[in-house]
Amino acid sequence: MYLKDIPLDEAWRRFWEALAERGLAGPIDEEVVPLDQALRRVTSRPVWAQTSSPHFHSAAMDGFAVRSSDTSGATDRLAADLVIGQTASYVDTGDVIPEWADSVIPIESVELVGGAASLRGPGQIRIRGPASPWSHVRVMGEDMVATEMILPSGHSLRPVDLGAAAGGGHAEIWVRRRPRVAVVPTGSELVAPGQPAGPGQIIEFNSLVLSGQVTEWGGLPVRSSVVRDDPEAIAAAVSSAARSSDLILLNAGSSAGSEDFTARTVQALGELLVHGVAVRPGHPVVLGMIRPDADSPKGSAKWTPLIGVPGFPVSAALTGEIFVEPLLAKWLGRPPLAQVQTQATLTRKVHSSAGDDEYLRVTLGRVGDRMVASPLPRGAGVLTSLVRADGIVLIPAGVQGIQAGERVSVHLYRPMDEIEKTILALGSHDMTLDLLSQFLAPRGRRLVSGNVGSLGGLVALQRGEAHLAGSHLLDPATGEFNLPYLAQYLPDVPVLILTFVEREQGLIVAQGNPKNVRGLADLGRADLAFVNRQRGSGTRLLLDFHLEKIGIQPESVRGYRQEEYTHLAVAAAVASARADVGLGIHAAAAALDLGFVPLFSERYDLIIPRSHASGPLLAPMLDLLHETEFREAVARLPGYGVTRMGEVVGPGGAPPPT
Repeated sequence: MYLKDIPLDEAWRRFWEALAERGLAGPIDEEVVPLDQALRRVTSRPVWAQTSSPHFHSAAMDGFAVRSSDTSGATDRLAADLVIGQTASYVDTGDVIPEWADSVIPIESVELVGGAASLRGPGQIRIRGPASPWSHVRVMGEDMVATEMILPSGHSLRPVDLGAAAGGGHAEIWVRRRPRVAVVPTGSELVAPGQPAGPGQIIEFNSLVLSGQVTEWGGLPVRSSVVRDDPEAIAAAVSSAARSSDLILLNAGSSAGSEDFTARTVQALGELLVHGVAVRPGHPVVLGMIRPDADSPKGSAKWTPLIGVPGFPVSAALTGEIFVEPLLAKWLGRPPLAQVQTQATLTRKVHSSAGDDEYLRVTLGRVGDRMVASPLPRGAGVLTSLVRADGIVLIPAGVQGIQAGERVSVHLYRPMDEIEKTILALGSHDMTLDLLSQFLAPRGRRLVSGNVGSLGGLVALQRGEAHLAGSHLLDPATGEFNLPYLAQYLPDVPVLILTFVEREQGLIVAQGNPKNVRGLADLGRADLAFVNRQRGSGTRLLLDFHLEKIGIQPESVRGYRQEEYTHLAVAAAVASARADVGLGIHAAAAALDLGFVPLFSERYDLIIPRSHASGPLLAPMLDLLHETEFREAVARLPGYGVTRMGEVVGPGGAPPPT
């Protein structure tokens, strides 16, 4: 069990005190490296100019070096003539200025006279205006003066910094040694990336994420091969890592299950400081110290800190941000990475555990004059939520949730200029939205889509939380798609309805259709397990409409209340044998090599408030709907038609020019 589930600041206090007691809380040792190997390294000493730059007076332009006093009185009407080689000397940009000269006259401001055959004489030049002292001259020390500090210590070196150090007379530079971080993945169920994973096996990728983070933060990661769930094997791997590393990241096995050996390993090999921190995701973190190896050479023995990283992918990545980055910053002598913040309005209510700090992943976009934050899936195993996340909202311990519409502070993961170019699409899931996103990227736009169902998309537009909504709501009374719902859900929002695609809906079944499913009437069979779409989705409304027409009650459909939010999730349920059948689009079935029983053709529209349709943000997207390359790419997907793509179907009027 956890020794104690303690607050984050208490966990940090214990960790820092243990590091300080063993002399590990200060900057790591330093080394000298050539400038061409110093990019992104952190300076361990200030860098002082050894020479001035430039170290001589040089010409800033092509022209003639002169004494400014020799040009006084020159005007358009009373020109002055200077003798080449005596009172004027030709110089190219960067040439040394003669000791007697104090100015350069640009070549375009002089005339060759007196039989001058070339710029270098013999002959004369004529000028029609005076030259100011030191004009068009790079004076000695203009860039830097010898003994001047060029760079401070604790500075992460950029390309321009390397040039400045070289200009100051340096070929090498003192930097902090990159901390060696051992990344040790554990778990008998793990297989290496690229290897086939059978039932019960998991592809090991946490070590790639952790190693990438370490590299990005200035450390030197050393990934080991996967260690099986065996206490002796894990202890041996930790002991070996401690001998050659500054920090050990032992991934997985940090909880309290029968095969969670991290805490026991730390207790056996050193000192266990923390087992369980009140943060979510990342709850079962282990912090400890591994004692010196008895076999270490005299004078080289040291304690090695260990962080037991949870196995869930999101927990692992956030543990890196919370614990590893600040520690590496301390060792490298640089400040922790700045957390750029922005304010946003939360689009829906979220609940939180009152006893833990929670890190909520969100996407961001500017809709009208508001920055809106949409929560992403919160599961600790959903790594793609971090891939899609634009930022993190910290919900402090003691706060049980945040209301929709509340202002929140967001720690940004993505540059603000990218967020300002983000198109937010909420509503029904469709696979062509990913294709649309792919085509928009080279056009300077990012499409972020959220699967909240067709009705959810209309509600989001009404609340001002999206730029557009994908919808395929069938009105049973009229047989029309989407238009009849506008008066109910968007009575005060002028919108355009553009046809995006026509697509085929049907029953997704296992390859070969082993249960011999022929139509919706089969859903009443007791031997069929069904997987449904969520309430409010267009597919769910379509199903309910046709079930009612053929007289099948929803409660008689086995699995009717088993819900998924996308067509691909429905297909995955069938592919994994969690269900025998689900209603979805043809392309989703084809993506997972499943069988498909076609039933309906439907229109999938984009519903866009006119205030957004006329703006520059959506212009590249609206143009794409009429481009041949994009239309052909969509048409190649199974079950899609594009003949009406971009057509205005309501509520009247053409879209504004883009």
